[in-house]
Amino acid sequence: MSLRDTLAALAIAVGSACEGGAPASTPAAIAAPAQVAAANQQISASRRTAIVDAVARVAPAVVTVQTETVERVPVDVFEQFFGGRSGQQVQPGLGSGFIIRPDGVIVTNAHVVAGASRISVMLRDGTTYQATLVGMDEANDLAVIRITARNLPVATLGTSEQLLIGEWAIAIGNPFGFVLGNTEPSVTAGVVSATGRNLLGRSEGNGIYLGMIQTDASINPGNSGGPLVNAVGEVIGVNTSIYTPSGGSIGLGFAIPINRARRIVDDLLDHGSVRRPWIGEKLRSSPSDNPRDIVTAGVIVQSIIPGSPAARAGLQPGDQIVRTRGRALRNVFDWEAERLDMRVGEAVPLVVRRGGREVTLTVTVADLPEVSAPRVTVLRELELVTLTPSIRAERGLRSSRGALVVRTSDRIQNEIGLQEGDLIVQINRTTIEQAADVSRAFDAQGGRAGIRLVFERRGYFYTTDFVIQ
Repeated sequence: MSLRDTLAALAIAVGSACEGGAPASTPAAIAAPAQVAAANQQISASRRTAIVDAVARVAPAVVTVQTETVERVPVDVFEQFFGGRSGQQVQPGLGSGFIIRPDGVIVTNAHVVAGASRISVMLRDGTTYQATLVGMDEANDLAVIRITARNLPVATLGTSEQLLIGEWAIAIGNPFGFVLGNTEPSVTAGVVSATGRNLLGRSEGNGIYLGMIQTDASINPGNSGGPLVNAVGEVIGVNTSIYTPSGGSIGLGFAIPINRARRIVDDLLDHGSVRRPWIGEKLRSSPSDNPRDIVTAGVIVQSIIPGSPAARAGLQPGDQIVRTRGRALRNVFDWEAERLDMRVGEAVPLVVRRGGREVTLTVTVADLPEVSAPRVTVLRELELVTLTPSIRAERGLRSSRGALVVRTSDRIQNEIGLQEGDLIVQINRTTIEQAADVSRAFDAQGGRAGIRLVFERRGYFYTTDFVIQ
């Protein structure tokens, strides 16, 4: 039968049905629309994945953080010639954040709001509020800001313990600001690539990040401070940085574990400043320059400060700390990362190897004591020189910038841990370009603000935390 004959037969059949056959309203006539509706419902259900549900839970609490920073700039060259003074320029900044309390408490990165003269927060519907800075911890790159509002949507905080390698990881934020033309956050998805990541120097060697969550979910400029979310819609980290040689995302993103962020946020809200976990141990650094030896050198106690929590717990020089709270410790970086997650007043079990056997000790974490001297005295006990290409080549240093320690007092060695030959590369979030930057960075820390100093020693990067008067 030809196509023309087939179409004619179909037309006759339809006509017969309408004239004397089955009514158009019979079940046979409406079966096709019902099947289509059922198919549409099935498609709709299959599209609502765990990621969709997780984003629906958290996205309403994600905000855009806008800042203004006043910077001093030189005046026009002609004005300078006639004695003109430097002027001011307002520099805009932008990042992300997320609401953790319905009365307007928001978490973001410290580098998003550092130095800002004005902070504003925009919700996903475009509503904008002026924000105040509650406090920040530059060492861990976290800040708490607040807006005056009530009944706001809140992001549910999960836990960063027992994360599964390969489980879904969703980054929510506002990459590249308003270039994309709206106020709603965007979403990228990947997996938890690794946990406990210690970044011991970036492309230029400056900086150190400990115990981070690694993800391949794209994190781009503007995402900083936004939440990293699991498949059930719980925040597991605060998006902070990427490792990139090109400036764009290459699938190496890093987030601050939410357990650490929670501790810092609680300190800022309850005490107005961050308390630094301290037990009073000094660790032995590896004598080797071989990276394989350094990352497997173990955590060996060199000395114990008298009267410290470590001394009261019975920790001794020569002990090797092998585990704490279920985490194996292979090197000093693992230990430093674990200490960042401790809380002042917490009783922490330590498994140490002593004389061929393992001993379990319990140490009660204390607040970091002050260095017993004012800033000016500390600086007088340090002799620094700006790193030059010739010094760098002579000493085989990885970093291209920094302040080299050429002399230090015994007290500074004992209380801060700096030695001759160490290269200071970063103080909190400030990169040290020259020796004078160290003094300026110390002066910028007021009161009992904690200082995290990053230094290079034998090709590896270490941190030391302290507070000075």
